[in-house]
Amino acid sequence: MMRHHWTWHRIKALAHEEWRELVTFNPSDRPWQMPFSAALAAGVPMLIGAYFDHLDYGLISSLGGMAFLYLPRTPLHHRMVSMMAAGFGYAACYTLGLVVHLLPWLLVPAITFTAILVTMLCRFYRVGPPGSMFFVMAAAIAAYTPGDLMQLPLKAGLFVLGSLLATLIAMIYSVVVLRIRDPLPVPPLATDDFEHVVLDAVVIGVFVGGALALAQALQLERPYWVPVSCLAVIQGLSVRAIWNRHLHRLLGTAIGLGLAAVLLALPLEKWSIAFAVIALSFVIETAVIRHYGFAVIFITPLTIFLADAATLGQEPVHQIIEARFIDTVVGCVVGLVGGVCLHHPGFRHVTAGLIRRLIPAYLIPAKHDRGD
Repeated sequence: MMRHHWTWHRIKALAHEEWRELVTFNPSDRPWQMPFSAALAAGVPMLIGAYFDHLDYGLISSLGGMAFLYLPRTPLHHRMVSMMAAGFGYAACYTLGLVVHLLPWLLVPAITFTAILVTMLCRFYRVGPPGSMFFVMAAAIAAYTPGDLMQLPLKAGLFVLGSLLATLIAMIYSVVVLRIRDPLPVPPLATDDFEHVVLDAVVIGVFVGGALALAQALQLERPYWVPVSCLAVIQGLSVRAIWNRHLHRLLGTAIGLGLAAVLLALPLEKWSIAFAVIALSFVIETAVIRHYGFAVIFITPLTIFLADAATLGQEPVHQIIEARFIDTVVGCVVGLVGGVCLHHPGFRHVTAGLIRRLIPAYLIPAKHDRGD
């Protein structure tokens, strides 16, 4: 009887803790100019595409405009170097996805390699959120975008133009915001943290690639959302953080798909889609610091617009909603399993030993463990 009472008490305590996590909104010191600039970076290419009656072109450039989200809070010189480096890497990932679309047998290895390399670089240079998320998303979306070899330069060029516009907006925003807000110091490189930089990146990349392989094996309609959802969950700093992300993403996506269904049921045309992208981007960047799950409600319709805006209306809305929900569930489950493995001491010890045997000794710094 006492054991039963203790178990019920523990379940109630856990349920109360989960509810508290779900309803707690964090404070944010993000100035309004940041979400406004992010909305411009994502929305202006859509407006230009709508004006010239080429929404598909604006869509590609709008995806490139997401590079703005990698602008750090550092001094101006470091901000702009970081933006240009992020924009170059971002465009390289998208172009790799376009190439892989022509060589589908390389798809899973290429996405796995991209996730490993980009995560490793983000960890080494201490790139803050969203980390490697949009790099992998760009590669995955491009890999499933219909097209041929002759369209590759055009699509890559449109994407780069979007990134360049984001860099210009980031420059103007930085000049304005640094007058009212002091920058943070430039973070040091993670040169002596083998496990955080290399081990974590390899494990994350393998599970992201495994998520895509599973999606293909299940013959899902839009498999590119599976590795993206997996990466969004597995990047948590602890098992608890990963579980919270898993729960927030599932619940936020479920509610967000309801919002997406309402928006997709409206008589959408090129201008309304462009303004919807601007509004959703502004709300997301305002809310994401305060509550991740709440932001996911708006991330869901935004990503549907970014990935499928050019083909909206060509298939029933319920098929889009159903496919996105299934992809999210599969990706979150794989990400949760990967996160548990990532933070399991025994798994980390075995995996670290295997990786060290595969890497030449001179590439591994003498001080490479967090506990050294």
